[in-house]
Amino acid sequence: MYKQVHSPGRAGAVRPRRSSLMDKAVRRRRRALFLVFLLAGTAMSSWVTRTPAIRDRLDVSTAQLGLVLFGLSLGSMLGISCSGRLVSRFGTRPVIVWGTWLLIAGMAVICAGALAASVAGVTAGLCLFGAGMGAADVAVNVDGTHVERTGGATTLPALHGCFSLGTVFGAGAGMAATAAGVPVQWHLAAVVLLAAGLLLHAARALPAGTGRIVREERRKGDGAARHPALRKDGRLLLIGAIVLAMALAEGSANDWLPLLMVDGHGMSAASGSLVYAGFAAAMTVGRFGGTYVLDRYGRITVVRASAASGALGLLIVVVSDSPVLAGVAVLFWGLGASLGFPLALSAAGESGPDETARVALVAVIGYVAFLVGPPGLGFLGDHIGLRPAMLVVLVCVACAAFLAPAVDTSARRDADAAVPHQEAPERTRS
Repeated sequence: MYKQVHSPGRAGAVRPRRSSLMDKAVRRRRRALFLVFLLAGTAMSSWVTRTPAIRDRLDVSTAQLGLVLFGLSLGSMLGISCSGRLVSRFGTRPVIVWGTWLLIAGMAVICAGALAASVAGVTAGLCLFGAGMGAADVAVNVDGTHVERTGGATTLPALHGCFSLGTVFGAGAGMAATAAGVPVQWHLAAVVLLAAGLLLHAARALPAGTGRIVREERRKGDGAARHPALRKDGRLLLIGAIVLAMALAEGSANDWLPLLMVDGHGMSAASGSLVYAGFAAAMTVGRFGGTYVLDRYGRITVVRASAASGALGLLIVVVSDSPVLAGVAVLFWGLGASLGFPLALSAAGESGPDETARVALVAVIGYVAFLVGPPGLGFLGDHIGLRPAMLVVLVCVACAAFLAPAVDTSARRDADAAVPHQEAPERTRS
């Protein structure tokens, strides 16, 4: 165990007294989390950039492809709804590792489904992919918030920046594969091998026991069950609404942006992938620059500005008939969607006790965007076109700007700092 002391830096932040050995362990752990986020982003964008090829190979309409994508949403909800309990019982490490292995297995099934031109196969693969990503997502964010506290520095934006960097790599490779005419199944098979290698390397640096609640505490009902008012916490629900809106902004691009550019603005498949790569690059820049912007302007201003930028980009994409202008507007969309999700998760973890339960609840609310987004936008897109359908996303992102004050948890941090410190009782860690 370590003793915790209040850092003189960020108000209310808690920083442990660390040895050089602990500093080294935290750095190794942070690098491992960077690789896990990078892996997930690469896998996701590799699938996204090949959606036009998958649609053509399966010979389905836009609405039918939305139903195929529903497999991804359903799997994500199943995974994320179980993740909080799994983390409480086993800790973050096994949930991250086995969830990511499930993601990789789902990608392999997608490869087989694409090779056989099987709608059921691709749908099943997406379900496995989503279940693995959903299960690992809560665990890796809980681990990231723990690293943030242990290291005494803002970490989650950079971690999510690695996800976005992975999407840049994946989108670039997908664009190259599309332009070269590489069959989608062989492209995705190469991604499976790469992801497996990254996971094997990263898993060794993840410590056991983080987020785990010992059996005696589970019997007492520690976690969400011990706090039935958790789902009635107004601030937490508002934070969840921000996560939902910003997840929808990011998820709608991940699901539909290449097709939106192809069908809505007359671009080629390669150009649509290039625009998506620009979106991913803007997300990456926003997230890696997030620490500086956050320290300078604060959470409320950053979330509000992010929502405004995303709304502006979406508005131009919807109303402009110029493919070039729409492509440039996607950069504003990406910058706007970059910071809302990680900053809201950090705020959720700081909003009260039971950090794991709070992050899990907010993440579940955010994942509703992945559940209703793909089929809903696909249905609208089939009837009114993908460009008008994006007005739904625009309205949600604009609402997030008005909800931005909910992410201010400084009052609670100040209250914690005013309480004389007492060493926390030890918890059994495996």
